[in-house]
Amino acid sequence: MTVMLVTQDGVPIDAVHLPPEGRPDAPPGGRDLALVIAHGFTMSWQRPMIWKLVQRFNQHAGVVTFDFRGHGRSGGLSTLGDKEIDDVDVAVRYARELGYQRVVTVGFSMGGSVVLRHGALRGGVDAVISVSGPGRWFYRGTLAMRRVHLAAEHRLGRAFTKRVLNTRISPDGWPTPDPLPPAEAASRISPVPVLIVHGDQDIYFPPDHGQQLYDAAREPKELWMLPGFGHAERHTDDALIDRISAWAEKASAPARHQEQTAS
Repeated sequence: MTVMLVTQDGVPIDAVHLPPEGRPDAPPGGRDLALVIAHGFTMSWQRPMIWKLVQRFNQHAGVVTFDFRGHGRSGGLSTLGDKEIDDVDVAVRYARELGYQRVVTVGFSMGGSVVLRHGALRGGVDAVISVSGPGRWFYRGTLAMRRVHLAAEHRLGRAFTKRVLNTRISPDGWPTPDPLPPAEAASRISPVPVLIVHGDQDIYFPPDHGQQLYDAAREPKELWMLPGFGHAERHTDDALIDRISAWAEKASAPARHQEQTAS
């Protein structure tokens, strides 16, 4: 079911809910768990690659996914991970309104940095999973990231991104002071469990970004540094989705939080 949500700052967000009802392959307890999926920069839930990924997650739990501001049919302009925490927040609140008792955010690339920042600044989730997310801002150490900066920082780059990739980037530039960095955000999420997933073949953010996020986070936390894994959604296969979903189910289980509270 598609729905147009509205963030606290008034931006319409195109979202879709895939309920777990009627899925015989849903695990025990899966009907009370929602995964909120946050895509990477220039992606959209309507792209076939992303939709296939979302459907696989839906085999394990209910799913709420959406397009970030400035992407797809959502309104507003992309701020590259700053105001996007409000987009995640409205999706999380929507999942709660639907009746899900447990909500876990799963973000890819830019979305990975956003779910960490959301977990630190907004909260209200039972676990946070960041896949291929940056550990710090302004990284230009790879060709892929230099191209991202060219697209975001120059008028012609923004025009190309709008026309070809259906992504509208704010021309206002990076806000001052800098938004809370991803690694610092990771340090503020505990006692909510955090999973960092990163590949040793990431062409955007080398493995030290994933390690930086993990080192900054506090327990309970887990790091999967995957040999041969590239970047974000494009290199996420069914086996990794199943593994992430199983972690989300276990990490968000009420008994886990009771243990954390008692410790």
